[in-house]
Amino acid sequence: MDRTKSDNMHSVAIEHLVGGVNSPVRAFKSVHGNPIYFDKASGAHVTDIDGNVLVDFVQSWGPLIHGHSHPEIIGAVHEKMLNGTSFGAPHLGEIELAKKVKNRFKHMDKVRFVSSGTEAVMSAVRLARGYTGRDLLVKFEGCYHGHVDSLMVSSGSGLATFGIASSPGIPNDTVATTLICPLDDIEAVEFLFREHGDEIAAIIIEPLPANNGLLIQRSEFLSRLRSLCDDHDSLLIFDEVISGFRFKHGSYSDICGVTPDITALGKVIGGGLPVGAYGARDEIMQKLSPLGPVYQAGTLSGNPLAMAAGAKTLDLLDEQAYDYLEELGAFMEERVGSVLEKHGYPMRLVRMESLFWFSPGDADPAIRADHIPKDAGSLYADVHRELLDRGYMLAPSAYEIGFLSTSHDESHILGFVEALDDSLSNLDWS
Repeated sequence: MDRTKSDNMHSVAIEHLVGGVNSPVRAFKSVHGNPIYFDKASGAHVTDIDGNVLVDFVQSWGPLIHGHSHPEIIGAVHEKMLNGTSFGAPHLGEIELAKKVKNRFKHMDKVRFVSSGTEAVMSAVRLARGYTGRDLLVKFEGCYHGHVDSLMVSSGSGLATFGIASSPGIPNDTVATTLICPLDDIEAVEFLFREHGDEIAAIIIEPLPANNGLLIQRSEFLSRLRSLCDDHDSLLIFDEVISGFRFKHGSYSDICGVTPDITALGKVIGGGLPVGAYGARDEIMQKLSPLGPVYQAGTLSGNPLAMAAGAKTLDLLDEQAYDYLEELGAFMEERVGSVLEKHGYPMRLVRMESLFWFSPGDADPAIRADHIPKDAGSLYADVHRELLDRGYMLAPSAYEIGFLSTSHDESHILGFVEALDDSLSNLDWS
């Protein structure tokens, strides 16, 4: 594929934007080549400024569960836009979307809309601290919760440790309130609660970690987190920014059988526009301003265009849509698995309905971040380049997952499998 215009545009972009991008992973630093500059998109396809048409398995990093430019979603946004793009005031669209969210997340009595998943998580953490009157958080290595200061930490070398900032610009005192544990390590969490139980405001976790690979957790592990929180009057926060609405009942908590106190949402809930949300039972949400002392506000919170896009997206997510996504995912899993096995390539496809990840290595797929092989990046980068050359867009990082949408069909999967087969035949990896 000729990418001359994209390459030239990137040379211009780096003069005006930091690294030429507005989000780091878009910079293609962990794969080959330069970023691709998109011109337009429809359904399962994107078209770049060189005129190349790609089958897209990134789908704007997850929000587009119905694909790009879905006509009913575009129509709903256009209709609202004719009445104004932003009110900064209450409107009916907020109530409509809140009802739809509550219908799928039964533990929520009240919802608060914000403008991003990061903002939803940040606000949920503040609410948990305000509700409990405590400062400490427990988070897990390999779970990304947005660029919130207190959650931008990595684990230490011990069983469990106080956080160390993984980005400059974050005060040590801020991350010192965050305790880190490995995923799937009950003993480490129990240790923290023995040492600090009366200081811990909340545990925060992606119940389906999907921002450092797709690390499927045992229900027993998540259940134990719930019981530890109950025993110590701490709250359990589920970050379902990625996993929310990806399953027939809307919540991964329904699948694992564990009910959190607070859930943070994003991506699908906005249908491609900037939206986040968090919600909990009345007792907790009443601590939030204007009813309580925990303050949070936002100029574009509840934006009418975003509410319309989110509401239409959820309307289209009926049982038939979920059944279709599961069938398509199973078809992909079988066909891709056969190709990887045929070539003996050290990768496994991990899938949960419409979410998938190429897990590196010959062993069982990792469920902890520290179990991901160190050569994951190099294994993936070559495959990414080969597939891109053949017209298939995957995330430009070995640790980011892929997304199926209702706009994908079996022909896209069959083409992808053929391209993967050809790519692996072309690679000298042994």
